[in-house]
Amino acid sequence: MSSHDMSDENLPVPSEAHGEVSLPDEDNPFADPGLPPHEHRIQDIDEQAAKRSERTVAFLFTLSMLGTIGFIASYFAIPREKSVYVFPIGHINAMNFALGLTLGVALFCIGAGAVHWARTLMSDAEIADERHPIEADPDTKQKVLADFAQGAKESALGRRGLIRTTMFGALALVPLGGVFLLGGLGPKPGTKLRHTMWTKGKLLVNMNTDQPLRPADIPVGSLTFAKPDGLEETNEDFQQQIAKAALMIIRLQPGNIKDKRELDWSHDGIVAYSKICTHVGCPISLYEQQTHHVLCPCHQSTFDLSDGGRVLFGPAGHALPQLRIGVNPDGFLEALGDFAEPVGPAFWERG
Repeated sequence: MSSHDMSDENLPVPSEAHGEVSLPDEDNPFADPGLPPHEHRIQDIDEQAAKRSERTVAFLFTLSMLGTIGFIASYFAIPREKSVYVFPIGHINAMNFALGLTLGVALFCIGAGAVHWARTLMSDAEIADERHPIEADPDTKQKVLADFAQGAKESALGRRGLIRTTMFGALALVPLGGVFLLGGLGPKPGTKLRHTMWTKGKLLVNMNTDQPLRPADIPVGSLTFAKPDGLEETNEDFQQQIAKAALMIIRLQPGNIKDKRELDWSHDGIVAYSKICTHVGCPISLYEQQTHHVLCPCHQSTFDLSDGGRVLFGPAGHALPQLRIGVNPDGFLEALGDFAEPVGPAFWERG
């Protein structure tokens, strides 16, 4: 470092006092030794060093901006199903890893930049301030405002334009990551909750045998579970589809059916109802043959399958949806359309 860089002109004005100093004696063995002499940082006496610190802080803020941009890009560019091997963690989801890494870089660089700024460029003069009453009297308020103005001046934010610009850029971009995280809630459901795989002509297939059902396969008083023809457990969307399309097939004596629409939508006493409880979506599996009631095992909602699937007991909010069925020319049971209303729990768009 040259003698010119170390000239007295570059030194900041020293503070006048560091607090009252006293020497220990018999009456006061723990006297206040005062503060040690203030040591100036290299940035205080060398403008080139200050410039280097300024560029370092700006670099960290710029990295934060790049991290936020990388976070947004990762969300759109990386497939949700893609996995990567990361030593020593192993195979993990690529999108989750990229989102965590880029958001971590964005937040860390903002914090690191602010700390480096404070330690190297902001004023580090020690100031002794006496204790004062808690109440904020006019003099205290005036002092706080004066201290704030002095702190703003000492931060050199007005003079360090590069830091100011990159800091504002980093702080402005980071919240965008939170906005794009809302997309993680999933795509809008649209009308998917209102429709299932059941369409006109779709065969009813036994869940256990995986064979199409004939009326003769369903004796009076029995309970059979069915799914749409073509829906296999190997299908990628099997769980999503069966959660809406699962059926309960019950055969009643036609004279025991109380609801006219239920009778019209049945075939020779065979009725098809959604297996999904209208409370929270549990699969219904308990059938009482004598009363024609079905019970949800989760919260004991009870439905009458001889009277339109209406709710008899429990927290379920509405009746089980019925599927209109018939028999095709080959003698197999088939759907005559989709459910007339959404299956499962109620939702705010339900119409």
